[in-house]
Amino acid sequence: MASAELLDLSATELSRRIASRSVSCHELMQASLARIEALNPRFNAIVSLREPERLLAEAGERDAELARGERRGWMHGFPLAVKDLSHAAGLPTSMGSPLSPRSPARTDSLHVARMRAAGAIVIGKTNTPEFGLGSHTYNTVFGITRNAYAPERSAGGSSGGAAVALALGMLPVADGSDMMGSLRNPAAFNNVIGMRPSRGRVPGDPEQELFFQQLGCEGPMGRTVEDTARLLAVQAGFDARVPLSSPQALPSPDALQLEGDVQGLRIGWLGSIWPELPLAPGIRELGERALDTFRAIGCEVEPCTLDVPREHNWSAWLRLRQLLVGGKLGAYLSDPKLFAQLKPEAQWEIEQSRHLDAASLYQASLYRSNVYRAFLKLFEHFDFVAAPTAQVFPFDAELHWPAEVAGVQSDTYHRWMEIVTPFTLAGLPTLNVRAGFGEGGLPMGLQLAGPIHADLDVLRLGHAYDQACGWASHRPSVLV
Repeated sequence: MASAELLDLSATELSRRIASRSVSCHELMQASLARIEALNPRFNAIVSLREPERLLAEAGERDAELARGERRGWMHGFPLAVKDLSHAAGLPTSMGSPLSPRSPARTDSLHVARMRAAGAIVIGKTNTPEFGLGSHTYNTVFGITRNAYAPERSAGGSSGGAAVALALGMLPVADGSDMMGSLRNPAAFNNVIGMRPSRGRVPGDPEQELFFQQLGCEGPMGRTVEDTARLLAVQAGFDARVPLSSPQALPSPDALQLEGDVQGLRIGWLGSIWPELPLAPGIRELGERALDTFRAIGCEVEPCTLDVPREHNWSAWLRLRQLLVGGKLGAYLSDPKLFAQLKPEAQWEIEQSRHLDAASLYQASLYRSNVYRAFLKLFEHFDFVAAPTAQVFPFDAELHWPAEVAGVQSDTYHRWMEIVTPFTLAGLPTLNVRAGFGEGGLPMGLQLAGPIHADLDVLRLGHAYDQACGWASHRPSVLV
């Protein structure tokens, strides 16, 4: 099979063919490394790539295991590049920062260990913004990651390297993480799938703070919803070291079934969520055309409103994010030389966190609780809700962040991603599906969310939609 043909296969089909030995792990690794060599210098999705000779040897070892009747799991022989905020043993975790240690990580992050146990071969890392801050993937360590469909544009972030590597066929599936849309925004910007799972579905790092950190999470990305669901099944599962992780088990990746009747399912269309929230021209229209596809597969769609004040949602978001980011990075404040080397956005988060007090954090938690209750009220009438994934189309890659959205000035570096925040605050399973392409051929996505722990229901509806919408066949021009 030709390399391009092999890399066009879904991860689900690749897994089947590797298991049946009609495709070898060595063949897949060779094709992936050739694609990376051809395209990565231009797009800069994968960083810290390991030596090709060693990777090909490890792929050969995976083939030898299959010949003995030993299959590690659904990802047996898959090339995997880990997002550079997570640890992969033997590789440095740069976090996009010149201040991070250059020494290799000694152990895997929990979700990485699970992917490795399922047979994945770690080939390197995927690029991310410094400390994952900002939905635009650039840093002073590795540079800018460029959009798979428009290299002069942003890839989104913070899982931008992962999304571009997927869109360009460098990887079958990819891991990412999400606090402020980091699994959703880059997926939307690169016409792939990204899912922020329910809070606790994929346990976080057992060595980090265990109780306050409820905004950020790890999760899956893929070129199809089915691939994304199977990767989630690899990553998910309770771990006693992470007490807020979900005890609710998912089926194994090979047993996962997404086919089902979606007739009569009710979807609430949130639009911009709040009437005054700015959207770039064309984004709402793409979302509403996507709703026609949901109607075509038998769903009922109605407009709805999230009954929580926008300023309460944003206030909760600012304070709780500052608590977490400032807590994690606050030690840099004590050393002026190190603090001066941080990106301005990181400095701002740390400085703002120093003004928090118990009363403001308690109020933020109350506001967050009201966001969750507002979604619960919607789910009394709707099975799912939907909204655009981003407020802007992919923007100039040389910018740090959009200074305005539809003529409205941004008062913070992340205000242009406000539309993802209520879903994060509520901890809902939220799937980015493809919404199509706007003016200039720039991709956009749709957030599809369901009640807490209804991850599989969201994936089943997303799977039916993705098969019907046809946008998966719209490939980057560099591959055509």
